[in-house]
Amino acid sequence: MAGHLTPIPMASQSVGPLKGTAIIPGDKSVSHRSLILGALSVGETKISGLLLGQDVLDTAKAMSAFGAKVTDHGEGNFSVNGVGVGGFSEPVDVIDCGNAGTGVRLIMGAMSTSPINATFTGDASLRSRPMDRITDPLELFGAKSYGRTNGFLPLTMVGARDAHAIRYISPHPSAQIKSAILLAGLNALGETTLIEPEKTRDHTERMLSGFGADIETVEIKDGFAITLQGRPELTAQDIVVPRDPSSAAFPVCAALIVEGSEIFLPNICLNPTRSGLFTTLVEMGADIEFENNRLEGGEPVADLRVKSSCLNGIEVPPNRAPSMIDEYPILSVVAAFAKGKTIMRGIKELRVKECDRIDAMARGLETMGVTVEEGEDYLIVHGQNGEVEGGGTAETHLDHRIAMSFLCLGLASKKSIKVDDGHAIATSFPIFKSLMTDLGASITG
Repeated sequence: MAGHLTPIPMASQSVGPLKGTAIIPGDKSVSHRSLILGALSVGETKISGLLLGQDVLDTAKAMSAFGAKVTDHGEGNFSVNGVGVGGFSEPVDVIDCGNAGTGVRLIMGAMSTSPINATFTGDASLRSRPMDRITDPLELFGAKSYGRTNGFLPLTMVGARDAHAIRYISPHPSAQIKSAILLAGLNALGETTLIEPEKTRDHTERMLSGFGADIETVEIKDGFAITLQGRPELTAQDIVVPRDPSSAAFPVCAALIVEGSEIFLPNICLNPTRSGLFTTLVEMGADIEFENNRLEGGEPVADLRVKSSCLNGIEVPPNRAPSMIDEYPILSVVAAFAKGKTIMRGIKELRVKECDRIDAMARGLETMGVTVEEGEDYLIVHGQNGEVEGGGTAETHLDHRIAMSFLCLGLASKKSIKVDDGHAIATSFPIFKSLMTDLGASITG
């Protein structure tokens, strides 16, 4: 997947309300971590509900390349026979992570404190994303990295031969940075401590604890300190992957803006470090009911019932950004249909995602007749009170969330819209088109 495949132009148009039940695929974040932690454990980890997106499948291939036995039993059921902490073997070929930013960064962390070398690459989008925010702290463990300027892929990581624990203050509220350091700390002597300025998604901490690691999170003056004791023996687990709130965001938001819609989404993960979008939508006036709240596999989940709503623009608190960082593109679409301005600040992390998502959403919304303002870490969308013109073509920049966001916009705009390339959608939500079509959407391509 290192080269980009033939573009897949797609289009969407308004044809009526969305109705029915949306069965969302497994959570991508949990899926990546299940495979990696299963590979670092002793015994057989059984995983059900794994997301079958290309990003996750690339991580599964990578774990096999590092010596774990990964078996696909069909329908999202996988098993991983792990090699234990420090047991990775050196891969014989380049590790191609496709479009998976989470995958490549977490895998780099997991192998960086073992005395092996690995070379990583990816598709055009992944090769344009900076890796130095990961490689810099990993070098504190004793690892070395050799790649293009700013750590762009292709990149070779030379693992530390005698890794010692570190204390690191993260300059960014990033779960990828945090997770890479914690995974590196597993095979480092002593206690590794990561301090993050704001709480980010905590799947890694929850899952490390479930696999048997000694890990603790404490709130401190400067944020949150996560401390991990190195060299544990992780024990294989049975994991049921909850359904992805970031994927659920698209049918949820589409139903809110398409008049007359009512949909039901069972078993959605509501981890508080991931549920910021739903909080924001409710504040905007969204009719969302959270039913049957419960815990499954250590994660809070609920069933969501969503009805079309008249929405008002709000100012989203900047400190909420880490809990909804992937959902700002689709929130921008909802904001375009709301009454009044929606102000989103503290979102500069969006500029180093699959593409510069602030710029991509701003330019795309302008093409659809929506007025926006943008800065280095903010985006302001002037709502059209339900009357978005549409009619344009959005450039997706190989970004799955940009593509899906604009396809949702076209379901409620006056004129049909196009996206230049929907190929990347398969990386995270391969059944997006069929799921939306089953609800009554008109999406072609």
